[in-house]
Amino acid sequence: MSSSKIVGFVPTKDSLKARAFYEGKLGFQFVSDDQFALVVRAGETTIRVAKAQDFTPAPYTVLGWEVQDIEAMVAWLTQRGVAFEKYPFVQDRELGIWTTPGGDKVAWFKDADGNVLSLHQHK
Repeated sequence: MSSSKIVGFVPTKDSLKARAFYEGKLGFQFVSDDQFALVVRAGETTIRVAKAQDFTPAPYTVLGWEVQDIEAMVAWLTQRGVAFEKYPFVQDRELGIWTTPGGDKVAWFKDADGNVLSLHQHK
């Protein structure tokens, strides 16, 4: 399995809002939409946005992306209408970027259903 592609899963109550977010704001490629899931592609990764009648979003990150330049990516997503979480421990209150003790950087945001997503840049 180590050479297999990963498919990410995240739930939604409203696939139209989810599509507007994942395709419109994040810029992912639309693949399909059926009775079970909205499917989008982020680079080589497929994400199945599973249609759920009811769920409570997890209070932790459910999907994340490693990026080369987190400040540039946060700025780009902010321009597209994505709001970043400003947790109390985050040092960069303007951009919402936390620098870990080891020097890595993380920024969190939520999708249309309140699922926590993140960007991560290694030191």
